[in-house]
Amino acid sequence: MCKMEREIFLVGIGMGTEEGVTVQARRIIRASSCLIGAQRMLDCAQRVCADAGKDSADAQKPMLAEYRPDEIVSYIEQHPEYRRIAVLLSGDTGFYSGAKRLAEQLTERFRKIQDKGAEQCRIELIPGISSVVYLAAKLNTSWEDAALVSLHGKDADFIQTVHWNRKTFLLLGGQGVMSVRKRLLDYRMDHVTVHAGSRLSYEDERIISGKPSQISEEDLKGLCTVLIENPCPERSACAHVSDEDFIRGNVPMTKEEVRAVSIARLRLTEDAVVWDVGAGTGSVSVEAARSGDRIRVYAVEKNPDAVELIRENRKKFRTDGIRVISGRAPEALGRLEAPTHVFIGGSSGNLREILICVLEKNRDARIVINAISLETVKEVMEAAESGLLRHPQITQVSVARSRELGRYHMMTGQNPVYIISAGGAEDERGEA
Repeated sequence: MCKMEREIFLVGIGMGTEEGVTVQARRIIRASSCLIGAQRMLDCAQRVCADAGKDSADAQKPMLAEYRPDEIVSYIEQHPEYRRIAVLLSGDTGFYSGAKRLAEQLTERFRKIQDKGAEQCRIELIPGISSVVYLAAKLNTSWEDAALVSLHGKDADFIQTVHWNRKTFLLLGGQGVMSVRKRLLDYRMDHVTVHAGSRLSYEDERIISGKPSQISEEDLKGLCTVLIENPCPERSACAHVSDEDFIRGNVPMTKEEVRAVSIARLRLTEDAVVWDVGAGTGSVSVEAARSGDRIRVYAVEKNPDAVELIRENRKKFRTDGIRVISGRAPEALGRLEAPTHVFIGGSSGNLREILICVLEKNRDARIVINAISLETVKEVMEAAESGLLRHPQITQVSVARSRELGRYHMMTGQNPVYIISAGGAEDERGEA
């Protein structure tokens, strides 16, 4: 006779109090032969079981205090006597939850077991109430029109997201809330309103609201969920910025018409890692970062004055996706993560060495080079001949701008620029 298939439920139990556990989750917890989860989750489950009655055997069921997916999978595999297991997770299983990774590992492990003709196993996710849903209800607002950013255990960017959205929810974990407050102030965003919730759903729940400068460190202890409301989010649908809008100083800058073509040639993706080598004022870095809030840009510049300008422009345009790297290429490139896209606006005669460094990191990186001098064009052609640039496409851009001369308007020509684009995984057979 075949054994009854095993059932594993990944159960979202809300914020941690029994009042926030759904009726479906309560039923599964009480009917399970074993409970697994962090101690806080197990404490909540014990209270749920106790609610069923003093004589209920549910309160005596085996429990494992564990939250690491590998350990949970091993335990389940080593204890086939438990036919109905509930793994307890905070919040909702479909919202920045460990349920995704755990479900994948369980599915893979039991698929291998089933391939050998062993028992069947059914895995089911049970939704719960997330802290975002709860906080939104407490604040009498909606959440479907908000951006969502998880900072739990991540070095994530959020300033640009806040800048472009009227509402942004932050899920906090490894990154301290005071650093969130500091970054908002660093980027001159004291006009936003911060709603921060701690110990949500518990008796000592606390929700505070105020401008970043009005919130103290004491106010922010133990926070897990934050709503930031921006009364005047960026409304532009275009990533491009006018030359006049940048803080310039005496540092050369890639002109906006050339930037437009260069950015188009880069073919940025939503999760691009961009190296801007010889970043100057950071104009290309800013436009690349503004192309998507998941794009990370490394602005590499050797000139100390230019480095400061990049930092100033990063703050002005609230593009915290830019990491400023002070140093000379290629030496400064070695410690950076592998790029998917590379813009080279200045190479100081080291183009070949820079390209070698790029290709060692990622042979499929998309590369765009700006060249003004014929000497740089010569370096480009030599790089192409040696195989460092695959299927290069060269475009010359000549721009003229009007200026007033008395009652007349005359056209003034800018320096012609060569834009060389090459590489990228999609260009294995060359560009059309």
